[in-house]
Amino acid sequence: MSIQGEKDNPLVSILVDNYNYEQYIDACIQSCLNQSYQNIEIVIVDDGSQDSSKQVINQYKDQVIPIFKQNGGQSSAFNSAFQACKGDIILLLDSDDTFAETKVEEIVGVFAEHEDIQWCFHPLDYIDIKSQTRVSTYPPPPENNQHDVIDFRTQIINKANIPTWGPATSGLCFRRSILSQILPMPEELRIACDYYIRYASVSLAKGFFLNKSLASLSLHGGNAWTLQQDIVERKSKTMTLTAYWLQKNFPKLKKLSNKLLGWGIGLSWLVHNKSDQEQSLLSEYLLNTSLKEYLEIYARACFNYLKKKVKMPSH
Repeated sequence: MSIQGEKDNPLVSILVDNYNYEQYIDACIQSCLNQSYQNIEIVIVDDGSQDSSKQVINQYKDQVIPIFKQNGGQSSAFNSAFQACKGDIILLLDSDDTFAETKVEEIVGVFAEHEDIQWCFHPLDYIDIKSQTRVSTYPPPPENNQHDVIDFRTQIINKANIPTWGPATSGLCFRRSILSQILPMPEELRIACDYYIRYASVSLAKGFFLNKSLASLSLHGGNAWTLQQDIVERKSKTMTLTAYWLQKNFPKLKKLSNKLLGWGIGLSWLVHNKSDQEQSLLSEYLLNTSLKEYLEIYARACFNYLKKKVKMPSH
């Protein structure tokens, strides 16, 4: 049950997922504690780290809500954090990222000004961890570089026209009411569960794009997919799993999930590899598709394969 605060001073929950990021978690926590808006709770789930993350987190045990669990993946960590939190506004944060000092204050302001929105996304500054320089800011705004209320629901459900932009985990902010429709999410989504959360939220409710970077994403060896083969394999698995669980949990999004599955299949052809899990879910998914849907899925797979094949380096 949500605990309601004053309308102009709602409780905000920051949900942090951590796994073996002892070198980053301290700065992450500090960025939460140093917020200009103070009615917050910080829920940190350590997902079975084998390094000294637990000791670092325990240094703040009087200022955060720590949860230590066996390793289950990113979705499992956020499920646990959501179950423990009480805020009406919920912000997600990876433990190797940091929030700008005014992030919570500005997000609270957006939700207060636009009472009919359920989510708010914003860009992230991508920071090279070695040089501490900004490499880029992503994603760009949907159009015209403006802050804007956005409603994708009709075009997603009817035509599967999905937004071509979307921030990573630390740029995702929600009202509790929408996140409670999405979480708990399938724990098979061990990595990149932000795809599932993002697609589900923009399909279920209207939201707001705040064209201002309010968090920094650290680029380092632990999260940089530097090998093209590795990138393709991970994206293929992510798209297949996301498609499967979206259509299972949100049947009205079948056109969207079909499109995502086509992307995933096309990527899997590039690496000539599907895990047993992917193959099993793909087979189950296709059993519940019509001939027209089947042909559309594989037409998209062929298009995506050929498009990506041209761009891949030769060896």
